[in-house]
Amino acid sequence: MPNVVKVIVNADDLGITPEVNDAIFDLMGQGKVTSATMIANAPYIEDACRQIGRYGSCSFGVHLNIAEFKPLSEPEGIRQLLSGDGTFAGYDRVRHGARNSGLADAVFLEFCAQIEMCRSAGVEISHIDSHQHVHTIPWIFPILKRVQKKFNIHRVRISKNLFGPREPASPQLRLKKAAYNFLIRHYVKTATTGAFADFRTFYECATASVLNNKQIEAMVHPGSIDYDWSKEETDLLLTHWEDQLRFPIELINYNDLPPR
Repeated sequence: MPNVVKVIVNADDLGITPEVNDAIFDLMGQGKVTSATMIANAPYIEDACRQIGRYGSCSFGVHLNIAEFKPLSEPEGIRQLLSGDGTFAGYDRVRHGARNSGLADAVFLEFCAQIEMCRSAGVEISHIDSHQHVHTIPWIFPILKRVQKKFNIHRVRISKNLFGPREPASPQLRLKKAAYNFLIRHYVKTATTGAFADFRTFYECATASVLNNKQIEAMVHPGSIDYDWSKEETDLLLTHWEDQLRFPIELINYNDLPPR
């Protein structure tokens, strides 16, 4: 009999639209989603924060964001990441844009403002991840660690390391991700899951073979119009999908991850 695997089903983008908020909270109410991460500078974050207290069995983290919407901090230091209208210019600007010596400090202040906004709304922050996975970009890594130290947050999403048949990953990519995830866990001790993927990839892998991980995070995007598979993913969540896996699971949230 395979060992029980603990699975976090984390919904990203809480606060981005009313539809996303409603979909996430509906799935939480049904016990299908166990965790969510908030975009603190998103248009509907206040609506989300007002409802979070109803879901005490779930965890809520911060979805750090320098890819979309307006910053919460002063824009001057972070201006090179912004479009002409004062909103963040997207992932490519973060990944490939020019950087000066002051940008890291400005991004740190923006991340701090986002966490402080969620805390001021009374949310107990369980963990950190990021919008469009910007926290896995190498130059963001030391900023992430500064944020963890400042706010004493010691649970973080790792870089994706579970790949399905639709997305073969080269040995070089797997090695890079393993190295990054090692640093996430050990440079400022941090609790993480052993594996992370989107829910569809996790499901495909888990119905094909027994996975050798004690804890896995599966990411979902309920209610989103930006992801073609959002409805398919949500429809699957609403089934007894656990019964189709090759091993037994226990649904947990990020607060259940033991500290390192």
